[in-house]
Amino acid sequence: MSVGLIALLDDIAALAKVAAASLDDIAGQAAKAGAKAAGVVIDDAAVTPRYVTGFSAARELPIIGKIALGSLKNKLLILLPAALILSLVAPQAITPLLMIGGLYLCYEGVEKVYALVLPHAAHAHETALETTSLDAKSVEDQKVAGAIKTDFILSAEIMAITLAAVPSGSVFTQALILAVVGLGITVLVYGGVALIVKADDLGLMLARVRTASAMGGFFRAIGKGLVTGMPYFLKVLGIVGTAAMIWVGGGIIVHGLEAYGIGGPAHLIHDAGEATAHAIPVLPSVLRWIVEAAGAGIVGIVAGLIAIPVAGYAVSPIWRYLKSLLPRRRKEALADGKK
Repeated sequence: MSVGLIALLDDIAALAKVAAASLDDIAGQAAKAGAKAAGVVIDDAAVTPRYVTGFSAARELPIIGKIALGSLKNKLLILLPAALILSLVAPQAITPLLMIGGLYLCYEGVEKVYALVLPHAAHAHETALETTSLDAKSVEDQKVAGAIKTDFILSAEIMAITLAAVPSGSVFTQALILAVVGLGITVLVYGGVALIVKADDLGLMLARVRTASAMGGFFRAIGKGLVTGMPYFLKVLGIVGTAAMIWVGGGIIVHGLEAYGIGGPAHLIHDAGEATAHAIPVLPSVLRWIVEAAGAGIVGIVAGLIAIPVAGYAVSPIWRYLKSLLPRRRKEALADGKK
């Protein structure tokens, strides 16, 4: 074998090692960045099952598939390029956009609590906002559109948090990490949601096992437990999803204020967590997290309470006015075309 061929093989081996190291590095960075967005991921997984409630079992998986496809489009076709462009052209815009998304999460979460506490007032608020909803051909289309809209906000938070956690480097590396995180989280969330919503069907199938053996009895017990327990589990998941919306949104607002030099709320929440952890030395990290999440939740509740009347008395009328202009513009355009 010639010396030149040996040198060429050495170069190829070196390039392969560099490529493998780069892939490992990208995978590691994607895992770390995905972990940073864990709170929003929990929120997303907890919120989604409610969009298939009330539909027949045959439509549950198709609806989840539609939402998952919309989520992928949100992340990969819209948010990924938008995040990269913003990071290059206007990185200062990322924080306020994150805060707007956080405020929306607070609004959505507090609105659900509002509906439980004051159902009549909440219904009036929803009626006032009906004009801002997307037109849909059916209830299923409306549910899917609503889920994709909420997913867009959550996905924007995930992509922004991921981008903030990725060290500065080449645009290609950042894009690849964002794509890996976006795809992985979508599969994780909607795969988990599919398992959750079909668990009662699996339980029903197991409960009908007729085998007289001990294993058959075990399967029947598991099936009955799933059928009995899933409605309660979904209710708990809904509560967790609402709470996650509020504390994740509040946390984003707190960190955003801190970035603009308003660090009082962040320091107060941090100090409260530290004081609790020192006062009660049992599971200090868990207690610290609970207190800090509760502090972010309080901020989220306040922000949501402010956002509800703003949405009802400002956003909805403005949106209604803008929609009223659209037919007029179309008519004017048609008239101009005839001339």
